[in-house]
Amino acid sequence: MNRAALFDVDGTLTDTNHLHVTSWWEALRQSGHRIPMHAIHRAIGLPGDDLLDHLLGQDRDHDGDDRLSAAHDALYATYFDRLSALDSAAELLRALSGDGWKVVLVTSAKDRELKALRRAVDADDAITDTATSEDVEQGKPAPDPVRHALELVRVRPESAVFVGDSVWDMKAAARAGVTGVGLLCGGIPRGDLEEAGAAAVYRDPAELLARLGDSPLSRLPTA
Repeated sequence: MNRAALFDVDGTLTDTNHLHVTSWWEALRQSGHRIPMHAIHRAIGLPGDDLLDHLLGQDRDHDGDDRLSAAHDALYATYFDRLSALDSAAELLRALSGDGWKVVLVTSAKDRELKALRRAVDADDAITDTATSEDVEQGKPAPDPVRHALELVRVRPESAVFVGDSVWDMKAAARAGVTGVGLLCGGIPRGDLEEAGAAAVYRDPAELLARLGDSPLSRLPTA
């Protein structure tokens, strides 16, 4: 049996989306940009450069982008010791790993941030590999990160599922030919996730774990 369960991290396994929103809001404010938090929230899940394009427009002066990203990273880093996993996140990963799934994290986080997130989830024994946005040309919603994750574990798209909390996750899954499963714990409405391609939507990792037997994960072919 060769199946892959791909997981976004922020907002899917860890309760961190609103920390990113606050950090981006403050970084943007410091540079003179007044962007409402609800707009930033909808952009979470995009890689940093794409997030700024989404919020500020692609035709702007990009000279300040590195400074904005550095400010966000510094602000977000103040939370590293307090990051928390969502309910049953580790148990979900271990249940899948114990059942023979290859578990891969698919995230835009890197370096110290990724280490802090993995420390919060506390399930390294269940994680087969990690695919980051640095490994590919384009981040989500492009299919590149999902395809790269599948290449790492040598699993075909039809034998994989991608669990995420954003429309960007669901679009990336759909474009890669992978079944998308949405979680509401990142704050994005059910209808938006379904419109973006989610085959099913659950409240959080705990509900997905409780309903694994009747979820799309139970219906995937193996290779």
